[in-house]
Amino acid sequence: MSPARKLCVYCGSGNGRNPAYMAAARTLGKAMAEAGIGLVYGGGSLGLMGEVARSVLENSGHVTGIIPEFLANRERMLTDVNELIVTADMHERKMTMFARSSGFVALPGGLGTLEELAEISTWAQLGQHHKPIILCNIENYWQPLVTLFDHMRAERFIREGLEFGMDVVKRAEDVVPAFEHRLKVTPELVPEQPLLNKM
Repeated sequence: MSPARKLCVYCGSGNGRNPAYMAAARTLGKAMAEAGIGLVYGGGSLGLMGEVARSVLENSGHVTGIIPEFLANRERMLTDVNELIVTADMHERKMTMFARSSGFVALPGGLGTLEELAEISTWAQLGQHHKPIILCNIENYWQPLVTLFDHMRAERFIREGLEFGMDVVKRAEDVVPAFEHRLKVTPELVPEQPLLNKM
C-alpha cells in the first residue's frame, strides 16, 4: 500500500566527488523508510538517485520512480521499485512528481537538480503550493546557492510578498524531522516567514 506521506528527492545521477554525498543518500533513504515516508524520485539507478532509492527499498520502504522515456536507458531505469511511471517528456515527469509528493528535498546534484529545485521554489513563491521544501546542504555543497538567495533578498529581487519557505539542513538525518515539523506547523506559508529557515 502506498504511504500517505511522500518526499520527492531531487539529486544527481552521478556519485559526486565527496563520498559524503552518497552516504547522505543512503542515510536519507533509511530514515524515510523507517518513518513511513515514501520516496518519489527520478527513476534512475545511477549515482545519488539510485542510492537513495535502493536504501529506501532495503529498509522496506515504498519507492515511486518517474522517468521520461528518453532517459530510461541513459540513467539505467531502476525496475525493482514499487511503482514505475514512464512519461512522455520532462514536463510530464516533473508534473507527475509534484502531484505525487507531499514535499521536496534537494541533495547534491547538477543542473537538473538545480532546475527542479528552482522551479518548485518558484511555484511556492507564486502561491501555487505550500508543500515543504528542504535544501540538504551536505558538506556545504549548496552554500553558494544559499548565499545567492541572500544576495537576491538584499538586492530586493526577492522582496516583500515574494518570500517562500525553504528549510536548510546540514545533515541527511535532519531532513525527516524538518519535513514532519513543516507539515505540522505550516499548513500555508505566512508572508512574514523568512526565505530560509536554517537548522
